[in-house]
Amino acid sequence: MIDGTRFDQLHVDRRDDVVRARIESTSRLNALDQSLAEELLEFAIACVEDDSLRCLVLTGSDEAFCAGADVAAWDGDESDGDDVRRLATTLHDAIVQLHAADVPLVVGVNGVAAGAGFSLALTGDVVLVHEDARLEYAYPRIGLTGDGGSTFFLPRIVGLRQARELVLLDEPISPERAVDLGLATEVVPDGRFEQRLSDLSDRLAGGPTRAYAATKRLLTRSFERGLEAQLAAETDEIATAAHSEDYRRGHAAFFDDRDPEFVGE
Repeated sequence: MIDGTRFDQLHVDRRDDVVRARIESTSRLNALDQSLAEELLEFAIACVEDDSLRCLVLTGSDEAFCAGADVAAWDGDESDGDDVRRLATTLHDAIVQLHAADVPLVVGVNGVAAGAGFSLALTGDVVLVHEDARLEYAYPRIGLTGDGGSTFFLPRIVGLRQARELVLLDEPISPERAVDLGLATEVVPDGRFEQRLSDLSDRLAGGPTRAYAATKRLLTRSFERGLEAQLAAETDEIATAAHSEDYRRGHAAFFDDRDPEFVGE
């Protein structure tokens, strides 16, 4: 259960069936070090194993979401290889868990999101970006390749041609352009960011979360299936959903002309 888990670089709080993690790294601009990566993994696993949750929120603190790896802790030569591999492996395990979660993941990009922070932002099902935030791929600036799933998610979100342009030119991406590219859902003005995060997570938590989970799986697997296989999977999932309590409630509410009260079962 996520309720009993304690962290040093994540501030985690739960309100009803929504759990929110705010990155509060000891590194400048919430940069990612091994300790933070391990806490992200522990958090993700705890959330996946907690069947009572219905929405996850990940955001940053102060003026930073996450500025990428804490490169100040590295030596800048080949001796860094082991540390880089360890950090990337832990981060990737966390991203696999977040991506596999059966509940919606809302990412709130409150400030700079660069490198690994850029990659983390791409994992969100819904991404809110503060009007003063910016997204940056950033890896080429220190001669590194992308990690954190950026080379997986980016071409699927914006297309291969646009993904190549973004990583090769590596120019800062404004909130407005992030929305235009599909990297973010909406730009939120200062003063409304926290409330919008809460409102959106509450809305998603009140939805048919079992159906959400199945639909997320269908969307993800669609890239590896042909049409007939995808249609067969859709048949299985919708028939299974018809046995759920949420379907019963949704059907009744539809004919009573009222909003359904879903319970995620």
